[in-house]
Amino acid sequence: MAFHSVEKLLTDGEKVPLWKRVQLADCSDSGIGEDSSWAKMASLWAAMKATQEDYDPARRSHSGLTGGDGGRLEGEGSGLCSPFLRKVIAAALKAAECNACMRRVVAAPTGGSSGVLPAVLIPLQERDGISDEVMIQALYVAAGFGQVIAKRASISGAEGGCQAEVGSASGMAAAALVHVMGGTEAQMSQACALALSNTLGLVCDPVGGLVEVPCVTRNVMGAVNAISCAEMALSGVGTPIPCDEVMDAMGAVGVALPSSLRETGQGGLAATPTGRRLAEGLFGE
Repeated sequence: MAFHSVEKLLTDGEKVPLWKRVQLADCSDSGIGEDSSWAKMASLWAAMKATQEDYDPARRSHSGLTGGDGGRLEGEGSGLCSPFLRKVIAAALKAAECNACMRRVVAAPTGGSSGVLPAVLIPLQERDGISDEVMIQALYVAAGFGQVIAKRASISGAEGGCQAEVGSASGMAAAALVHVMGGTEAQMSQACALALSNTLGLVCDPVGGLVEVPCVTRNVMGAVNAISCAEMALSGVGTPIPCDEVMDAMGAVGVALPSSLRETGQGGLAATPTGRRLAEGLFGE
């Protein structure tokens, strides 16, 4: 693993852009050339877009708890959100539903948080006509920050709660958005730190142990959080706590969470009367 800190990520080989540093580290770690690394990342971007293009609102998960909600947000609507934000919410639901329905997703960084990155990047590309090249660069940025999170904290809900999954995805997405919008590397770090700070302590409490309730809608929260934190960072709003220290705090919080709130399906929403009833109906527990 090439990067053990955001500080190193930001300063290691400053003559090339941050995304390129991550790509070169990938090439070194994997023993592949730059073209092969790019082709792999491009295939991940295509798979993310496929969660939207191949979405079927009639599809349901095996449990019957998930499916169809992504389609409810389609169209301009006349609700509280702007058309762009409605598309972000819809995209997060669609991708997360794809995961629950056993379709193909990109674990970014996990299957349970696979809706966050596509939700912030795909609608933005459509709105602003941004090239695939820039979006693929953004995925490298996200991967770099995700690598440090995995090293200093965790990307596993069973180890660190949902802050490690949707929280990590939100931090990665916030940094990626700053890249797409032409922000600085320091702003990428600030955006990630803000997003992680906002999700500290987020528990993992899947009803029936399935990555469906509340996991699917938490992807929406992660995506909207990423957008707001990127917007703040691009506007000069930051946090005095360095990104590396935020990640360290995240790791400590994850260790402190009781096991019932770390993907066991024994606490939080999973432990409510309705949550238990749903689990019993699904599995006879």
